[in-house]
Amino acid sequence: METSGLREYLDGPYKAARDVVRAGLEANPELLDFAVTLPTDEYRDKVLELLQQITAEGHPARGFPKEYGGEGDLGGFIAGFETLAFGDLSLMVKAGVQFGLFAGAILHLGTERHHERYLADAVSGRLLGCFAMTETGHGSNVQALGTTATYDASTGEFVVHTPTPSARKDYIGNAARHGRMAAVFAQLVVGGETHGVHCLLVPIRADDGTAMPGVTLTDCGPKLGLNGVDNGRIVFDQVRVPREALLDRYAQIDAEGNYKSEIENPDRRFFTMLGTLVQGRVSVGGAAINASKVALAIAIRYGDQRRQFGAPGSAEEALLLDYRMHQRRLLPLLARTYALHFAQAELVDEFVRIFGDGSSEHDRRALEAQAAGTKALGTWHATETIQTCREACGGAGYLAENRLATLKADTDVFTTFEGDNTVLLQLVAKGLLTDYRESFGKLDPLGTARFIAAQAVEIAVEKAALRPLVERLRDVVPNRSGDSADPDAGLRDDGYHSGMLRFREEHMLAGVARRLKAGIDAGDEPFEVFNRCQDHVIAAGRAHVDRVVLEAFQAAVADAPEEIRQLLKDVCDLHALATIEAERAWYLEHGRLSPGRSKAITALVNELCAVVRPAAVELVDAFGIPGSAVEVPMVVPSQHE
Repeated sequence: METSGLREYLDGPYKAARDVVRAGLEANPELLDFAVTLPTDEYRDKVLELLQQITAEGHPARGFPKEYGGEGDLGGFIAGFETLAFGDLSLMVKAGVQFGLFAGAILHLGTERHHERYLADAVSGRLLGCFAMTETGHGSNVQALGTTATYDASTGEFVVHTPTPSARKDYIGNAARHGRMAAVFAQLVVGGETHGVHCLLVPIRADDGTAMPGVTLTDCGPKLGLNGVDNGRIVFDQVRVPREALLDRYAQIDAEGNYKSEIENPDRRFFTMLGTLVQGRVSVGGAAINASKVALAIAIRYGDQRRQFGAPGSAEEALLLDYRMHQRRLLPLLARTYALHFAQAELVDEFVRIFGDGSSEHDRRALEAQAAGTKALGTWHATETIQTCREACGGAGYLAENRLATLKADTDVFTTFEGDNTVLLQLVAKGLLTDYRESFGKLDPLGTARFIAAQAVEIAVEKAALRPLVERLRDVVPNRSGDSADPDAGLRDDGYHSGMLRFREEHMLAGVARRLKAGIDAGDEPFEVFNRCQDHVIAAGRAHVDRVVLEAFQAAVADAPEEIRQLLKDVCDLHALATIEAERAWYLEHGRLSPGRSKAITALVNELCAVVRPAAVELVDAFGIPGSAVEVPMVVPSQHE
């Protein structure tokens, strides 16, 4: 197979942006050693130096308006950011803090005067900034932040203050060493009335690097990973900033101290402001998926070279990747990485569409949920994949020189920053439940009666254990994918795969909706009802994202050039069946699988591993990872490049 065709397809419309970053990473291979060879302060300064270098090359500016030094290419900006994850992840995260979060807050929450004064300097790296949202006592619950920004009408200033230890800004990238200004999220208090969380620009360091009056900066100290990022803590003691420091796209305060906003509902205003910052979540998910690609490229190349044991009496040992269990460990993860790659590509396309044409609030909410779900699955996938790859490489995988240790440490926090994954899946599920409630409310009386009847039949069928009988009958009758003698009949059908995942999603959603309604109808407190169902809610959210990811992969296969379509179809089938297999207990419990069909799925996953195995190296080569990132000491350069 010609790898270049597959790589071209994976790169998509933003190939040029990806190649610019690849070239920069290839030109600086020594960066990959800094995490283990340099003292922390030197490592951080070296990361800053390289950040300024890629800034000079123009990549970070790509997503910003042309009048401020950018190219107005949001998709290319995100693609380039994702590609940075092939290299040192501290550099990628520092770039995300500076350009995605700090400059992004100015762009999306500020107005023209903020853009004119700050944006060009932020985009060029002349003004290094922080994104001061998270607090010691509040991470995911941003609405409950403790920091205050109280307007003093007599001077026309805001007084920014940290009232309690739990309101200290914590884990803030760029705060400990390099940041000069912070985008600070605080409760806005005007005329004694609190208007909720808003964002202000607050200087935290003077030009000589010393802290500004009233600002206390401390270092978070050594971390599990990402030690090239200077995470710090910020405490404000009655720090005064001018009225113009408020990023006032969604709410303004006039010279007389009157607060006004076009969005009257404070909750809606808050979520609208946060929704404009979804780019960070989109980017982190893509970066995690790319980190998974690096780990798989290393482990699969190693497995294609390393020999161990062999057939009795044979003088030659077998390749690791020829062992079925080794294939089982790595190849379904490779298939899921491809699935997540295409789901991420769909997400980026949707992000560009929505932020490019000013779409409706409903579209933005849908994008936020899609970003939350993809980020959760992508970052959990990275954690699982890198650990499995480390184990698959034995002792060699434990050595720092072979990159997996650093990858493991640096990506671990991805599951909790830009939103804790469990909370994000709850957000996904709440959106689904809202849509479910609205759809149900739109049914006419006949439709409502049919819906209730269908639910009753569904429950009765499960209780009577009739579904297994139906599945057993399906196992022995012909269908469109083959004759009845084929134990795999229908199991490679796209409709079967998506239908199984859709059934699980819809069943879980209906089930949790029934539980919530029953609890509330019984007079229980809504919070307690939701808390009792929380595990069910999270599972429904994950089931939804699983289905969305699979269908993104199926669509990508259908659109693929003919010369790579069959290979992608094999990989897609492996992903789909491995996903169903992983949840086979649930499907058996709910009568959607018979034992015989469950066994047939497991057998087919094994067969597909064998089908995909000869192309495994080509599949990871197609990711286009720079050689310096994957040609570690335990892996000789790929013969397929």
